[in-house]
Order: sequence, then C-alpha cells, then structure tokens
Amino acid sequence: MARFFSMGEALIDFIPTDIDTDLKNVSGFSKKPGGAPANVAAAVAKLENEAFFIGKLGSDAFGDYLLETMNGVGINTAHVSRTDEANTCLAFVSLKSDGNREFSFYRKPSADLLLSPEEIDSDWFQSGDIMQFCTVSLPPASPVRDAHRRVIDIVKGKNGVIYFDPNLRFPLWPDRDALKETCLEFMEYADVVKISDEELEFITGTPDEKKAADFLFSKGVKLFIYTEGKDGAKLFTPKVRAAAAGFKVDAIDTTGAGDAFLGGFIGKMMNDGKIIEDIDDAYAAELLEWSNACGAIVSSRQGAISSMPDENEIKAFINKLL
Repeated sequence: MARFFSMGEALIDFIPTDIDTDLKNVSGFSKKPGGAPANVAAAVAKLENEAFFIGKLGSDAFGDYLLETMNGVGINTAHVSRTDEANTCLAFVSLKSDGNREFSFYRKPSADLLLSPEEIDSDWFQSGDIMQFCTVSLPPASPVRDAHRRVIDIVKGKNGVIYFDPNLRFPLWPDRDALKETCLEFMEYADVVKISDEELEFITGTPDEKKAADFLFSKGVKLFIYTEGKDGAKLFTPKVRAAAAGFKVDAIDTTGAGDAFLGGFIGKMMNDGKIIEDIDDAYAAELLEWSNACGAIVSSRQGAISSMPDENEIKAFINKLL
C-alpha cells in the first residue's frame, strides 16, 4: 500500500490578533504550527493514511512544539532531524478581513534549510510511495535543495508519484527569475502539479489554464490541478477536463487552505486505491468537490495543522451544503 511523504519546512505561523492591519501595526500574535509540507502531511494523516514528514527543526522550544504537534495529528516524524546550528523557522502573518494574508519569514537561515542529501536514506522508501514538496525549501545553494533532488530520484526510481505545489512566497526570493527557473526545473520531475490562480501566469507564462495545462504536459506532467480559492478548482490530464465550484464560507484565515485541498486530494486517492490513470471525468469531479471542501473547512478556522478535517467532518460539510 502506498505511503505518503512530504518534504520541506515545518514552521510556526504567528497569526495576528488584529485583522485588516499592516504587519507593523499588529499588537499581538497567536502561535500556530504550520509550513506547507507539514500541513499537507497533516491533511493526509487525518484521513487515516500513513504520512511521513521529512525535514529539519531547530533544537529549540519551537522545534519541540512542532514535533509534538505533528505526532499528535498522526504524522510519522521518524525522518525529522534536529540541529543546534539554526533555529526553527518562524513566519509572522498579517490577515485581511477576507482571510487573505501576507508573510514575513525569519530564516537566515532556519533549520529546515540545513537538511543535507547525506541525511536521506533510500531504505526509507518503498515501491509506489508518494512524495510532495514546494519551493519554500528550494533556495539556490542550500543543502535542502540537493536533499530534495535525492528524495525525488529515490522515489521515482521506485515507481513512486511526485506531487509539486510551487506555493510561491515571493518575499523569500529577492531574485524572481531564480524562483521561476526553480519552478520550471523541479516541474520536470513532477507527475502532478498544483498551481493557484495567483501563480499561474508567473510560472507558465499564460493566464489561460488550458494553455497552461498544455505547457505542463509538454514538460512531462501527467496531472494539473488549478485552484481558484473560493471559486473552486479544475483538473486537467491529457484526456480529462473537470471542474467543481467552491464552497462559500466565512473565511477567517486562508493559511493552509491550499494545503488542505492538496492533502485532501492525495488522501482521498490513497483511500480509494486510485492512481492517476484511474481518473475519469466523474472521479475527477468527485475529487475536486472533496478537496474544495477540505480547503473551505480550513479557511473557516484559524491555523493550519490543527485545523485539518477528518473524513466524517468532510462528508458532513459536503452533505450539509449540497
């Protein structure tokens, strides 16, 4: 049976107590565990799948807190290492009234960037495993970038599936050309790519999702997921085109909503015993509805890892709103 691995950063999101205020004017923050790969692992684990997180945390109180939180939601942290050379990553967030946010990161460097390829063991992985990653932990000349390449090579060598969610954080990339080059490089390793409406043109060169899909397929991508926040999502393969409307909720904090969408998508496919080649129009629509519900639920809550829904919550949410 396939197992899931996410790789990259686990961090602390400091969520503001003040809404619709610039970060410099926020008077207080609430500590929430997060980091996109850790969020996705939490979403997959909450659907009762075997989910691992690969990363590095500082030997500090925040690292302790993240490790305890991940273990508490069912993430297997056997492949998380610790270091005294840098602190655990922190992200301070400002929220708008519609739940959208801005980030300020403290990581020059942070512990997650110090994970090296030598720390990765090929024996961790089995045939058919699933691996997911983002761009936040792919800065040039960092050990963790090469560690990602090693894990990708191992998983692909064992007939696994690679999911890539660019999850662009422009404040972390002073050179936007380097960010785009990184997206295009790592896209070619991916079987599945998820891109939001805010990222599409920057990454693919076109605002048209259909043209973007053709561009991604030319790079070897097998499945393209296009998300539009509250407006829903679309799914493309060379043979399938599907769309599902979003769910309208009172958004409190959209941090982690896209990760919940992707984790819900992966977790449902794992639970259903499906692979990419099994996706037809009907199943694609079902996947998108399920994943949209996951994102909507998390956007109506504060924080990310601790907000991921389980199967019963998702079903109840969908049934109530249909």
